[in-house]
Amino acid sequence: MDGIVTDVAVGVKRGSDELLSGSVLSSPTTNMSSIVVTANGNDNKKFKGEDKMDGAPSRVLHIRKLPGEVTETEVIALGLPFGKVTNILMLKGKNQAFLELATEEAAITMVNYYSAVTPHLRNQPIYIQYSNHKELKTDNTLNQRAQAVLQAVTAVQTTNTPISGTTVSESAVTPAQSPVLRIIIDNMYYPVTLDVLHQIFSKFGAVLKIITFTKNNQFQALLQYGDPVNAQQAKLALDGQNIYNACCTLRIDFSKLVNLNVKYNNDKSRDYTRPDLPSGDGQPALDPAIAAAFAKETSLLGLPVAAVPGALSPLGIPNAAAAAAAAAAGRVGMPGVSSGGNTVLLVSNLNEEMVTPQSLFTLFGVYGDVQRVKILYNKKDSALIQMADGNQSQLAMSHLNGQKMYGKIIRVTLSKHQTVQLPREGLDDQGLTKDFGNSPLHRFKKPGSKNFQNIFPPSATLHLSNIPPSVSEDDLRMLFANTGGTVKAFKFFQDHKMALLQMSTVEEAIQALIDLHNYNLGENHHLRVSFSKSTI
Repeated sequence: MDGIVTDVAVGVKRGSDELLSGSVLSSPTTNMSSIVVTANGNDNKKFKGEDKMDGAPSRVLHIRKLPGEVTETEVIALGLPFGKVTNILMLKGKNQAFLELATEEAAITMVNYYSAVTPHLRNQPIYIQYSNHKELKTDNTLNQRAQAVLQAVTAVQTTNTPISGTTVSESAVTPAQSPVLRIIIDNMYYPVTLDVLHQIFSKFGAVLKIITFTKNNQFQALLQYGDPVNAQQAKLALDGQNIYNACCTLRIDFSKLVNLNVKYNNDKSRDYTRPDLPSGDGQPALDPAIAAAFAKETSLLGLPVAAVPGALSPLGIPNAAAAAAAAAAGRVGMPGVSSGGNTVLLVSNLNEEMVTPQSLFTLFGVYGDVQRVKILYNKKDSALIQMADGNQSQLAMSHLNGQKMYGKIIRVTLSKHQTVQLPREGLDDQGLTKDFGNSPLHRFKKPGSKNFQNIFPPSATLHLSNIPPSVSEDDLRMLFANTGGTVKAFKFFQDHKMALLQMSTVEEAIQALIDLHNYNLGENHHLRVSFSKSTI
């Protein structure tokens, strides 16, 4: 019985390390430069280290330095934008692969493209060069998994291309088959750079060009793949996902354009196929055809849909990077994104009997660091609120517009004002204006603070933290019932320093948060209250 098992094991091992018809790699430690392989099934060739891009062109490409857990699909995806992939061979133990394209031209385009743009798989740079082999002869029985994957991918590719005898002219491509995606970013709490977009969308194929711009106070981008199939796969996988935890939600549509005309390579636009382009003045001149298309493509605008929490891992960007990006944008000031956006909000339909600068500071402070609040002297149901940056004002507007505060549905829009003026020295404005610039209660002062990850729409469930050991569930239930609502459920976290508490409505939870955030529970503990994504 043992003998059979080892045979099977050897067979499997042989399958994964099989190079070309029948010759097996001797051991995982064999130096690549001394492996003898059989190309084309008959002539033995010395297999050189193949380190240079300038080898003779071949439709077989040798890919090195692959991440350990990489899949066949990911390797095939590298080649798809350039043409049909006809064969693949994975050398798992060696972190290498061979990819065969249908034509030498396609392989040359791919090598040229990736010599200008370092290809990455799973955030790791990989190396692509021509192989000494002119074609891959793989033993299909030993390479079955790879062949199955290749067939599946090829099937997807062929079903998405127009099947008619004639070649389809570029202009006749329907939007669903355009290689260009139009991307809108909602809840843009952190700046999203062109490089971040490139990193995310490259997972679905070679990104050729990107143009970013701000329109109707929303950050948008046009992104062109080499192949409409990649655009389709990226849209399926990424539409509705968040780049960072609970913010920067991608809204993706096909563009009516089939080709982008990029004039400059800078932080706003880039043509990855033309590294020689000038950098311009940082503001790309928009191609008239693109400008016209933008005018048509406004269907996606409107208030952001509440972000899906926790969708961080799919896009693989760590929070540290997000925090660093946010911090950099805050300091450096990215035009039209962070410092350029409107920082002042106009809030109307307030309950003028009840509202105070402090209550607005507390509620809006859930979504950003409120700098100043001014309740209008002649119109006390309206107020101006100045946030720390444009992202925060966008976030507060998207989450709080239409919510109920003190029994009235409030309206939140961007104000025309650039700043909130403080009253002149010695002028008493009855406490209607307050400067909160140095408040110790700002939640987002520290770059990388956990609070960045815990921004959720108003909900009936509140997250409580900083609870001292002596405070019991009953104490907290009673405290929150005193705000005028009903406590429906309560749950301590294991360490008893945090808890979830559910009110019967979102309006009651908003009221409780305004009343009790920073409430002194004794023992030098001030209660922290925020909205939770969970229910009890």
